[in-house]
Amino acid sequence: MAILDILTYPDERLKRIAEPVDRFDEELHAFLAVLEETMEAGPGGVGIAAPQVDRLQRIAIVDCSKARKPVSNHGRLFLINPEITEWEGMEVGREGCMSVPDYTGNVIRAERISVSALGPDGESQEYLFEGFEAKAVQHEVDHLDGLLFLDRLVSRRNDLFRRKSYQKSKKSNS
Repeated sequence: MAILDILTYPDERLKRIAEPVDRFDEELHAFLAVLEETMEAGPGGVGIAAPQVDRLQRIAIVDCSKARKPVSNHGRLFLINPEITEWEGMEVGREGCMSVPDYTGNVIRAERISVSALGPDGESQEYLFEGFEAKAVQHEVDHLDGLLFLDRLVSRRNDLFRRKSYQKSKKSNS
């Protein structure tokens, strides 16, 4: 399979709002496999959204099971047409993004969210996310709405940091 190119800031295509998926066919499944492989090839990311690879559809993959620090999670999720239906609590945390490879920043996110989405075959799904996984899902849903973590910085002056460099984890090299 091919690894897709990740759009990077300031590419204007990252600002577009994605369209809902309405066909759950072999072509969608093939795209999900390539998107998953692209996420796996990335430098330690826990999610990817279709707009990051220039596909304007409401598709995201989130997998916090391989996060640097163990966190409670639902494993690998394919979220199609996700909608955040409830949120609770707010917390500041550091985020990075494959589409903004040179920076990280402090962002305010909900601590707990409820999400409705469709799965790869169009089946309805409901989730309750907490902590790091909730923040990762919110980050990917933002991509579907044409937003980057840069748009949610607490302060552009004090909360944007130059990243040292992306490095693949030693686990993925073995």
